[in-house]
Amino acid sequence: MGAKKKKIGAAGRFGPGMGTRARSSFNLIEANQRKRQVSPYYAKGKAKRLAAGIWKDMKTGRIFAGPAYSLNK
Repeated sequence: MGAKKKKIGAAGRFGPGMGTRARSSFNLIEANQRKRQVSPYYAKGKAKRLAAGIWKDMKTGRIFAGPAYSLNK
């Protein structure tokens, strides 16, 4: 009987050639960058990542530049 497959998340698109350490670290980075971050312009607001280094404040609609992956470094 075969073993159950692990859930590999967003790194599943790379296939088996990547390796488990690279895929797990990629999953952590990818999950962190897709979360809503705390906005620097509105304390209660959230910011969404549109592209690498481009963010949008969801409350005010303001688009601004910042770090590539995460605002809270």
